[in-house]
Amino acid sequence: MKKLTVDATVENIEKVTAFVNEQLEQLNCPLKAQMQIDIAIDELFSNIARYAYNPKTGSATVHVDVLQDPLSVVVTFIDNGKAYDPLAREDPDVALTAQEREIGGLGVYMVKKCMDEISYEYKDGRNILRIKKKI
Repeated sequence: MKKLTVDATVENIEKVTAFVNEQLEQLNCPLKAQMQIDIAIDELFSNIARYAYNPKTGSATVHVDVLQDPLSVVVTFIDNGKAYDPLAREDPDVALTAQEREIGGLGVYMVKKCMDEISYEYKDGRNILRIKKKI
């Protein structure tokens, strides 16, 4: 397992993405899977940066685990911010036009659609969100 702890700021999305991509490159991860993981990182880490500690700033830890059989990557986001389960929100109705749809929720919906698994738990004062992608 590899681990990175940074301030939960939008400016650190690039740093988190580079950290995860370094692990993916060692696995010869296909470009499509890497791009899907990058989109998930952008969405999930930006949500932590914008909402977890608002209006203050705190830290976030990202773990990257590699599983075998089938070869998969699990990226775990951990923060000590406000408890929030992004998976509890109802999926947006994508059949509606952008003008008809409520604001918010589309990014997490996209993450749900492109990851093989996604889970959330609030434990010991920490938000723990995991995504898993077979590679």
